[in-house]
Amino acid sequence: MLLQAIRRRIGDERGFTLIELLVVILIIGILAAIAIPSFLSQKDKAGDASAKSFVRNMQTAEETYFTDNNTYDTDLAGLQRIEAALNETPGSTAPTASGTRTTFTITATSDAGVTYTITRSDTGEITRVCDRPSTGGCNAGGSW
Repeated sequence: MLLQAIRRRIGDERGFTLIELLVVILIIGILAAIAIPSFLSQKDKAGDASAKSFVRNMQTAEETYFTDNNTYDTDLAGLQRIEAALNETPGSTAPTASGTRTTFTITATSDAGVTYTITRSDTGEITRVCDRPSTGGCNAGGSW
């Protein structure tokens, strides 16, 4: 009696058809094709934001160095002594810092290869440029 009930139950159970399974797999594939490029671009945007933030921190360290020494003539190691957050550099290319008594130029490159630069001229004007206009965090004119 119990054996017959089990057999009847097994016979009554039905699974999904091959067509239903293929439709579900197709829908999952379409959703993945839409989502994956969005996730990849978000990673690049995060790397660009990290490089821009790093350059801004370098600028703050340059201004701090100037306050203490009355010159901008320092390198990355000098800035790292002022600001410990600069010890963790973004991207695969090492950031650079150079300066004179009244000017400085600092750069950082993101993982996507976009280089962000902040320059202070003799007149005190600060310019922010990037080397790939209309990509990453760059405006069409190459500024950010």
